[in-house]
Amino acid sequence: MTIATWLMLFALAGALAADAFAVALCQGAASRPGVRDAVRIGTAFGLAQAVMPLLGWAAGIAFASVIRDVDHWIAFGLLALLGLKTLHEGLRGGEEADCTRLSGWALLGASVATSIDAAAAGVTLPSLGAHVVLACAVIGAVTLALCAAGVFLGAAGGQRLGKRAEILGGLALLVIGTKVLVQHVYFGG
Repeated sequence: MTIATWLMLFALAGALAADAFAVALCQGAASRPGVRDAVRIGTAFGLAQAVMPLLGWAAGIAFASVIRDVDHWIAFGLLALLGLKTLHEGLRGGEEADCTRLSGWALLGASVATSIDAAAAGVTLPSLGAHVVLACAVIGAVTLALCAAGVFLGAAGGQRLGKRAEILGGLALLVIGTKVLVQHVYFGG
């Protein structure tokens, strides 16, 4: 993989982790977390973010013959919609909701809920030129690291960073989607 592909992959991973990072900040603000809490929360979100793109990619493979001629438009559309949704959530007025400590089924539910966009992004992974399993591992690892750090940042009073993270994540998704489209339309793939 080229350096540009690695950069795009890390940008995608960071953008997809934005929602989970915001939840991790909230979790840190809701309690006095320790290292065990940060690892538990980071692992839950990281695993969900790693598995969901794989599921999205598998769905894309299942319908490959149907979407082959328009895959770049689908990739652009999905990433643009995810980016606009994330950007909208980051720009939406109001303070963050009060957080309650997540564990067990609630943590699993939050992990899956924040990784739904990663499933849609999984369809686009071949368009980025990244090996799918490696891309999923990077997405999961970046999410784990950001969420573990987010727990501690939230405990230090950084819950407001959640909105900024969502705004940056949304912008990154828009840029990546546009890059996929421009690369295919003007440079043939």
